This record gives sequence, C-alpha cells and structure tokens, in this order.
Amino acid sequence: MMAGGNGMSPTELWLRLMAVPSFNGEQMLRVAAFMTCDAVKPADIHLCPGLTAVQIAQFLKPSEKEIEDALQWLDAPNHFLLTADDAAYPPQLRAISWFPGALLVDGDPTILNDVQLAVVGSRNHSWYGEQWGRTFCEMLAAAGMTLTSGLALGIDGIAHRAALAVKGKTVAVPGSGFNHMYPKRHARLAQHIVASGGALVSEFPLATTPWPGNFPRRNRIISGLSVGTFVVEASCRSGSLITARYALEQGREVFALPGPLGNPGSEGTHALIKQGAVLVSQPEDILEYLHGELRWLHLAEKFSNNSLNEPEPPLPFPKLLANVGDEVTPVDVVAERACQPVPVTVAQLLELELAGWIAAVPGGYVRLRRASHVRRTNVFI
Repeated sequence: MMAGGNGMSPTELWLRLMAVPSFNGEQMLRVAAFMTCDAVKPADIHLCPGLTAVQIAQFLKPSEKEIEDALQWLDAPNHFLLTADDAAYPPQLRAISWFPGALLVDGDPTILNDVQLAVVGSRNHSWYGEQWGRTFCEMLAAAGMTLTSGLALGIDGIAHRAALAVKGKTVAVPGSGFNHMYPKRHARLAQHIVASGGALVSEFPLATTPWPGNFPRRNRIISGLSVGTFVVEASCRSGSLITARYALEQGREVFALPGPLGNPGSEGTHALIKQGAVLVSQPEDILEYLHGELRWLHLAEKFSNNSLNEPEPPLPFPKLLANVGDEVTPVDVVAERACQPVPVTVAQLLELELAGWIAAVPGGYVRLRRASHVRRTNVFI
C-alpha cells in the first residue's frame, strides 16, 4: 500500500530507485539508507548528497499511478521485490561489482540461490547450434543444474525449453519490464517457466520497453547469477560475447562449444577458446569442471564417471582463500579482509600453500588455481 500523508513506504522508495538507470547497487543502498533514516518525502531527494539533476528527476518521474500499479503487481501471488539488503538476495549476484540494487521476481525467488549455469548464444542459430545446444542443456538440467538465460530467440529459448523438457529448472532474465515481455512470441514460454518452478528476474521497472541498450545491461545479471557461462554458438559480433566478458570480469568460468570450421556463427566461440575459455565437447566436461559447485547433486545417477562420484575433500579456509587474488595480496591485507589476527592468517595461508591453492611471492601471496565454489564475497577494495 502507498504510505499515508506525504511520506512513502520502503517499497515505493525502492521502486523509485529502480527508475534511475545510472544507479548501481551501492548507490541505491546509500540513497535508501539516507531516505529511510530521515523519513523524508520523495521531493526531499534533493537533500541526498552526490546526486545529479538527472538522477533526481528520474527518481521523481514515476507517477502515483505507476507506483500504485507496481504495488498491485507485488500484491499478486509469487511476485516479489528483492533488494540488495535482503537476506534472500542471491549472494553470488551481490558479489559482482555492478550488482543491481533491486530485482523484481515473478516465480520462486529461492531458485536464484541454486547453482546456476548461464547459457547464451546466437539468435540466428544453425542446425548444429540447435542440436548440440539442446543436447547439452537437457543433460545439464537433468543433472540438477538450473539453467539461466535471457528469454531471447535462438539459443536462449532452446536452453529454457530444454530444461523444461526434462523437468529441470530455469531462470529467465529479460531485457524489458514484465509488462512488455520481449519477444512477444516467448510470452507463453515465460509463463511455462514460472509454472514449472522457475523464475523471471528483472532490474527494470514493470513498464520498461525493450530498448536495445537494456540487453547488454541485463547480461551482467545472467552471468552474475551463475557459476559459469556456456556459449553455444556466437559470431564475432554476437551479444553473447558481452555476457562472456562479464563472466570473466566477475571471476566466473566461461565454457565454449567449438563449431564447424569456416562457420561464421562459430567464430566467436573459437575466439573465446583461443583466449582461454574452456573447450567442451560433452556435458560431462562442464559438470566435471564445476564439480566443486556440484558436489551436492546426485550425479552418480546420471553419469558413470568415477571422478564425479568421488567425494571432494573439504577446502581448507575457503573464506580466507576468497580474499587472495590473482595479483599479489599482502598478508596484512588478507588478515584485514578476513577479520582475523595476522598470526592466525599466516598459519592458514601456509596450509593453503602446502595444499597448492596459493603461492608465496615477494610482497604476499597469489592464487594458483580457482576453487569454483569459492566466491569473493568478503573482498573490499
């Protein structure tokens, strides 16, 4: 409900913050704290330091009817507003640098905390991309992975439908508001995703139209929700490469399916492989690579690979390891990030070094190999 008088409810506050596209998550949290603590009216946004005139105008732009429509939408079953300070907000998404401050969710919000694999690829896919994309996605979803994609035509739709075909779970992140689902021909697919226990997720206000700039922006959410990004088929100018770049910047894995030589639709995936993406020729390649993330899945029922069935020994001091980067990190910095004494940190770093996770170098320590089930959620730079 709308707040009485001239004040506004916390929900209205967040809906207005979502109307400012230039806000990142940290800025939204800062403004929300200021507005909440001072119990100010919407017009008093001018008192919040550091905002531009454009941001102030965008905050004030939503009409009372637009806010009321959004509140009514949230009153419907299985409709949610997740803010970055909410315990239900997915931590893997909160860990990226430009995390969305708020998300609208249609469906089951708990699925956002599942182990997810982003699947992206060409809208104008070939027979090869369709065949192998469906095969990979069906087997990955059957193994228990939640497949996350953008609801677009082409490989996105193939990924969503493949997950649903084997009674798996899938998450869709459209490039528009829920009132303007795009593409329209996937409206029924979107309904099927929600009805099957999946979710639609968007950082855009409900009335946002599918403007071209929205799609690269939403790609960071697709990769940010996921432990890795699987690129099925992509040309050198494909938007899928944007998602792959986001994944790399976020410290997530990138997997690429090689295609026929000479096929322009596979030039992008081949370029990714040359740059260090993991070449995959069967679904087991992805599952095996991400075994640290998947140890809770019943893979033995799906695959006979002994390496997947053997329990992985627990990783020593995962929170400490999460604060050792690919560049030299001094011991005192690691200790400060981990909020523990230096002597304790030194002893634990030595054990991690003996286990082969890090190496002592002049000036501190560096990461030698990635533990895919470690997230840098405690890193403050």
